Amino acid sequence: MAARIYTDKDADLRWLKRKTCAVIGFGAQGRAHALNLRDSGISVIVGLYPGSKSRVRARRSSLEVLDTAEAARRADIIFFGLSDTQMPVIYAEQIASSLRPGQTLLFAHGFAIYYRTIIPRKDVDVVMVAPKGLGPMVRREFVRGRGAPGLIAIYQNPSRHAKQTALAWAKGIGCTRAGVLETTFREETETDLFGEQAVLCGGTSALIRAGFETLVRAGYPPELAYFECLHELKFIVDLIHEAGIAGMRRLISDTAKWGELTVGPKIVDQTVQRRMMAALREIRSGKFARDFIQEMKTGGRRSAKLLTESEKHPIEKVGARLRGLMSWKAKTKNP
Repeated sequence: MAARIYTDKDADLRWLKRKTCAVIGFGAQGRAHALNLRDSGISVIVGLYPGSKSRVRARRSSLEVLDTAEAARRADIIFFGLSDTQMPVIYAEQIASSLRPGQTLLFAHGFAIYYRTIIPRKDVDVVMVAPKGLGPMVRREFVRGRGAPGLIAIYQNPSRHAKQTALAWAKGIGCTRAGVLETTFREETETDLFGEQAVLCGGTSALIRAGFETLVRAGYPPELAYFECLHELKFIVDLIHEAGIAGMRRLISDTAKWGELTVGPKIVDQTVQRRMMAALREIRSGKFARDFIQEMKTGGRRSAKLLTESEKHPIEKVGARLRGLMSWKAKTKNP
């Protein structure tokens, strides 16, 4: 059975019109939510700690900035635009004691609630609105009159209006323009972690490095290996993003198509799927979350070591030099 897709007609932005929405944090996702809501006519305040460098950026965007605890006290809806590691500490130290019955806690990712690094009081609504895109994309698509698709989920609903709030927020940031699916905190968390690890970040970067290393060891110039295994990946991903895998196949050459159909499955085969399932089991059992939380509590030494080792890979040096030759890659400012 196909999932229902909610669009603009299913959400009533007026539900937020008399409410104060506090965005805690002003990073990529927090900035996008705050600016999109403001441009949708919603009352937005930003909560930051006193020494935050983001205070200047938020004020330059004509947003009212308050200390985190004060923003939480004033708000009807509190959005956590924070990382999974920051969230529990800030919630415990600056938000929990300020909560009152009837408020709404709103998240863009289910990790903190599903893995219980935050345990909310029972008399507040707890919902999720998760845009399927990074913060700059959420803002950029909104400004263009479009939107990033998204997910909503309800964890606690004492008010009986939690879904109404989630859909209104999704409309306010532009997600209902592209379509919103309803899920659960568990499903969003597990699939998001799996996608990051197995395909989007972990799987893709490992595949790129393996291809680069194979060509270099076979005697090909590292610059050529970089172009073939990393640089051109964007073109294929863009085709898949626009037209799906089948659409991509219709647009590539016959030789590329034949190789994709006959060789690709030999490389990413059933053994890869078995390892993917093992990774999914660790996510579903909570092992990945426990290991991650423990790593962060102990200072992140192992993750720092792994990052340093990865950044020493030859593909990084070759890529930095080649990208430096591409003047058209100059960074553009976020809208």
